[in-house]
This record gives sequence, C-alpha cells and structure tokens, in this order.
Amino acid sequence: MSGRHEPVLLREALGFLRNGPGLYLDATLGDGGHAEALLDAEPEARLLGSDRDPAALAFAGERLRRFGARVILARAAFRDLPELHRGQGGELLAGALLDLGMSSRQLDDPARGMSFQLEGPLDLRLDPGSDESAAERLRHVGEQELTQVLREHGGVDGATRLARAMVAEARAGRLLTTRALAALVDRVSGGRAHPRRLAQVFQALRIWINDEARDLEAVLAWLPEAMRPGGVVVTLAYHSGEDRRIKRVVRGAPNPPPARRRPPPSEARLPEEPWQELNHKVVTPTVEEKARNPRARSARLRAFRRTR
Repeated sequence: MSGRHEPVLLREALGFLRNGPGLYLDATLGDGGHAEALLDAEPEARLLGSDRDPAALAFAGERLRRFGARVILARAAFRDLPELHRGQGGELLAGALLDLGMSSRQLDDPARGMSFQLEGPLDLRLDPGSDESAAERLRHVGEQELTQVLREHGGVDGATRLARAMVAEARAGRLLTTRALAALVDRVSGGRAHPRRLAQVFQALRIWINDEARDLEAVLAWLPEAMRPGGVVVTLAYHSGEDRRIKRVVRGAPNPPPARRRPPPSEARLPEEPWQELNHKVVTPTVEEKARNPRARSARLRAFRRTR
C-alpha cells in the first residue's frame, strides 16, 4: 500500500502497550500502523479504533481489513469516546494508544492546509466537515485570544505582535491560504522565518481550530474508568504543552485551563492517583529513527498503568 505513514516509536510503544488478550483502544487511528502491529503481535487482541478524519478511517479500514471481526472502527473525537465505548458494550480496556501527531497523508495534502510548505487553503481541520476553517475563524478572533493560542499551543516568540498582524490581515480578507500566512510570519519576523517558527504557528492554529487541548483533557479524565486494573495507556505527544498536560494528569496535578472555544467537559474531575508511571523519563526516537523519519523528531512517549 503506497503513501503509508511510518508509525512513530513503534517498537517502544508496543513494548509498553502489549498486555495480553482483550479490547484495545486506538483513539487516534491515523493510517493504522500502530494498530496493525499490535493486532499482529497479540493474536487475541481486539481493537476499537477511532479518528476524526474520515479519510484516515477509510485508509486504515483497508489496511486492517484482514483482521475481520477483531476490529471495529468509528468516526469520533476524544470527547465522543465515552458514548462510543458504552455503545460497544463498555468492556474494560486492556490498553489504549493516543498518538497526537499528524499523518504524512494529512500533512502532504495541500487541500487540508496543514503545512506551510504547500500552497492550499488555510483550513487545518482534522474533520473537514466540522465547524470553521482556520481562515474563517481568524476573521473574527480577538488579538488577546489569538496571542494566548500562539503562546500556549505553539510556544511562539513575539506572539502579541504576530497575533495583531494576523488579525488585521484576516479581517481585511488577506489571510486565506497557507502561503499567505507563511508570508505574513516572514514579514513580522523581519525576513525569512525559520521553518521551526512557521511549524509552531501552524501547530498552534491546528490545535486551537480542532479544540485538541480540551479533547485531550476529556479523554485523560475518562480513561481511568475505562481501563481494567493493570490496563496500560501509551501517549505520543509532539510538543511540550501536550506532554506537560499528560504528565500532570498522570501525576495527579491539576492542569491550567487551555485556551478553548467550548465549556469544560463534565468529565474533567479525576479520581485520585489512578495511574502508575511506567517511564519516569519520556522516551524519544533514536538518532536512526529521526534520520529515517524526520517527522518523528519531536515525539515524546509516556506509558502508565491503571492501578488497582
């Protein structure tokens, strides 16, 4: 099958995730690479796989077709998982994987507007049929909110100045494409911006547009009740803000509220100390993996087990 996205930290993830027979959740199915490897490695494992992106579900469905009834796939965001899980019988999970990255197919499709390297509409939605595109949302966002988004979700230096320029351009109808945004970041930077800065801006907008921080809070709050005793969760985060949120939840510390567009979910209260950390230091890709797959370079893996 051509165009596959190479699963990040695959060997390391499976080393933690494999937990014998039972039902596993892959809540960010993507191209299905981690799911396929898990089902091959655990012959008695069954999979509930979900993704917000209908194209990802279709692609992964073909990839996983050979596993037949061992696999159930559904279109769902993290906030939809409690209802989805109950609808499938509510069996406690042996394991769960949350890979918070983007697939190569999403990044390489100009129509999705995910990459500053390709000309396309400034969209950035994981589910193309949901809510507003980034271009639409930027036309009526305030400078203060956008500054917070750039700082919190991208760690963008000079966020206030950049947010002011973005708001002005968007309201004038001049911020409709990926190249228009990249050119604006260049101008505000006083020259050609470093690719890392551009990546930070696009990342921050993607997380904001898709409400990913709030979704992450919701799924981390729900997982303790969904896991069987001894069940293992593996997370793959790709920027420090996501990783900090995961670490705080695992260690029982409250997270500050993220910049959001929706009210906090009712699931936001966590039981005390539901997790045992399996790696106190994050696992990162080897030099060889980063050379082979540069998009893995920022990955941070955490694993934790449901306590009894």
